[in-house]
Amino acid sequence: MDSAAADRQKRISISFLNWGHAIDHYVLLIFPTVVIGLEAIYGRPYSELILLGTACFVAFGVFSLPAGWLADRWSRRYMMAVFFIGCGVSMAGAAAAPDFFTLAAALFALGMFAAIYHPVGIPLVIDISNARGRTLAFNGVCGNLGAALAAGITAALASWFGWKAAFMVPAMACVLTGFVYLAVVPDDSHRTGKRQKVADVSFAFRIAVIVLGLLVVTSLASGLIFNTVSVALPKIVDERLGDGLTFNAVGWIATAVFMCGALAQIAMGRLVERFPPLFLFAGVVTLQLIGIVWSAYASGLALVAALSLTMATIYGQVTVSDVVIARYTADAWRGRFYAVKYFLTFTTSAAAVAGIAVLHGRGGFDLVLLAVAACCMVLVTSVYAFVFLVSGVERQQSRSIQPAE
Repeated sequence: MDSAAADRQKRISISFLNWGHAIDHYVLLIFPTVVIGLEAIYGRPYSELILLGTACFVAFGVFSLPAGWLADRWSRRYMMAVFFIGCGVSMAGAAAAPDFFTLAAALFALGMFAAIYHPVGIPLVIDISNARGRTLAFNGVCGNLGAALAAGITAALASWFGWKAAFMVPAMACVLTGFVYLAVVPDDSHRTGKRQKVADVSFAFRIAVIVLGLLVVTSLASGLIFNTVSVALPKIVDERLGDGLTFNAVGWIATAVFMCGALAQIAMGRLVERFPPLFLFAGVVTLQLIGIVWSAYASGLALVAALSLTMATIYGQVTVSDVVIARYTADAWRGRFYAVKYFLTFTTSAAAVAGIAVLHGRGGFDLVLLAVAACCMVLVTSVYAFVFLVSGVERQQSRSIQPAE
């Protein structure tokens, strides 16, 4: 294959991966928007209905581990095809569910297949791309757009055609994408076992253990924040700005807030190519804490601004943390490392959904957001410690390889 054809194939592959990232975040946020309309249909409170999504988010975290392992041992391409088709079939099952138990089972299957994307798609983007920061940022923007559009499109479909259509329409798009992906993207199984096994920066064993521990804490804290804010956002808008607003309007306001994350990721993709990612990492989590505390006390238009800052920093952090991890892990192990990261990040989604239900019932979203702020304090502390330790190792290694004068 000549260089022009190879570049064209790379662009096609990355386009599918970007579309897949949008789908991944979109499908997970269908139910948190649909559930607002289900309150009126079934006459049950939000705190009870939102628990039906717990199985989906449990599966989304747990199945990240086998997905990353299978991709590294088998084929990242085939795993992506399973992702597209599996998500589609699961959403069709949710649309056809005759009762709450079947709906919860279909949502569990959706979470299981949606878990494939991050430990498989992100390493593929890094492997294919020649510009990690910019390409990862745009990939992140696509994921953010999927999350952003989920609230608005889901609300529109549910308002016009009923809540089942909110699942069935994207189901058809997913299944079609899966078969087209298999037809146009070449097999990559021949690369299994031949990927690079040396990272850009290496650590002594003791330092590596500490770094891993800090990444575990960071992943857990950021996962709680990401999932709590993402799931609760439509209902926060509904409760605090909902007087006189239609269900459709609530969905599109939530979409506008999510869009701020897309703008932040575009900016972060440029910044990580010009400034040290470690220090950007520290800066963005600091702003995240400010946004969350502000959201807890704001109302009206100030609340929209506070939520926009929070969402921008949450998604900006995703981009810079993926760049940081890519620098410190070898390609041969990257799928499994991302699997562990996203296992920790997304397993917390089940705790986030349960936490929303419990805290909202006791103190409304004031209490929910204050709990998120406490998680963010843990995140800031762990990121600062990580940056201090890793930057020290890099300075030491750079001095050791400088030629003597």
